[in-house]
Amino acid sequence: MATKHEQILQYIDSLPIGEKISVRQIAKAMNVSEGTAYRAIKEAENKGYVSTIERVGTIRIERKKKENIEKLTFAEVVNIVDGQVLGGRTGLHKTLNKFVIGAMKLEAMMRYTDAGSLLIVGNRTQAHELALKAGAAVLITGGFDTEDQVKKLADQLELPIISSSYDTFTVATMINRAIYDQLIKKEIILVEDILTPIQETFYLKTIDKVSKWHEFNAQTGHSRYPVVDHNMKIQGIVTSKDVLGQDPDISIDKIMTKQPMTVTGKTSVASTAHMMVWEGIEVLPVADDSNRLEGLISRQDVLKALQMNQRQPQVGETLDDIVTNQMALIQGKPKGEDVFTLEVSPQMTNHLGTISYGVFTTIVSEAANRVLRSYKKGDLVVESMSIYFIKPVQMETTIEIVPRILEVGRKFGKVDVEVFNDGVLVGKAMMTCQLIDRS
Repeated sequence: MATKHEQILQYIDSLPIGEKISVRQIAKAMNVSEGTAYRAIKEAENKGYVSTIERVGTIRIERKKKENIEKLTFAEVVNIVDGQVLGGRTGLHKTLNKFVIGAMKLEAMMRYTDAGSLLIVGNRTQAHELALKAGAAVLITGGFDTEDQVKKLADQLELPIISSSYDTFTVATMINRAIYDQLIKKEIILVEDILTPIQETFYLKTIDKVSKWHEFNAQTGHSRYPVVDHNMKIQGIVTSKDVLGQDPDISIDKIMTKQPMTVTGKTSVASTAHMMVWEGIEVLPVADDSNRLEGLISRQDVLKALQMNQRQPQVGETLDDIVTNQMALIQGKPKGEDVFTLEVSPQMTNHLGTISYGVFTTIVSEAANRVLRSYKKGDLVVESMSIYFIKPVQMETTIEIVPRILEVGRKFGKVDVEVFNDGVLVGKAMMTCQLIDRS
């Protein structure tokens, strides 16, 4: 039985795209208090069902698919540019395919403006009207208004006209930044992308007997199963260790491991791998917000996903990516003496113009990762790290990073990393790492 909170979320999800909702309306429709309705609307906003816009209200928007994540809705654009909606409110849920900057003659501008575009332009009323007729939304910069006939046209065509007090360059930069951030998110694999769904998951109920575990084991060859109650809420996990020597007629809830570790669909695969390696877990149940079972994820699923995660052709780069991509191996050094170089660019520095602590940590971690990878296939999880800054490193200087393996075993590696600038030692790090075997 779904809770009131879940019922409200299901109700919001069932509303047509573009519908405007309010706390009072939801409270009345679902016969709940306004506080309960407010909490559910906030949760719906986190899940991407709705978007709340100042001076407009809360609107049911289309949930973006993973592969389409770089597209923004016009509702999101309003929030990004602190905009005001002048007309066409009912079209705020639509997504924009591209934006066009109207800094040219009218005919030239219209050649680039088509359905699904967003024309960014100043107070040029004719351009506003022609863009709407071409199926594009309009963003007016400089805080300008437009004529009433254009607003009426926007309402008829359900295409938003937005006004922002920022100039054209600033608005374009803000939208570009938002799309770029979406591209970074697009590359991160989440548990929901690779889990075994509930329909294909074998699970036991608390009232089942140990004999049911043996049936499943004979059928699937697996030895670990989540245990749920009558509401599908996760209560425990049962492994071969738990059933060993137990009477087949004992109920599962007497022998299961209670309160098992779980992940949600939005947990990243990288942090799931970390958890599995750290705790020595082979299988993790995937739970929803109410701790109901949604599926399973195994260590094999996680490692396969990490291996298959080839870089997509169109992605956003994080600062870590920028740093690690610019680290180059100096050729001609004998094996076991890997030396990397890196030029310290302005974006890698702090407010004093010297290399930042975060970037330095990324550099030494990446150097350790690369040198350990030449010994063992797989990735590493840093367990402990001691960093010593000896001298500040100025921007636009080139540093040399020298990692040395002190000890490497089946599960652990110890690495010493020294960083030089013009032959002078500027920093040092000592790291202990756990190795994630990919074999």
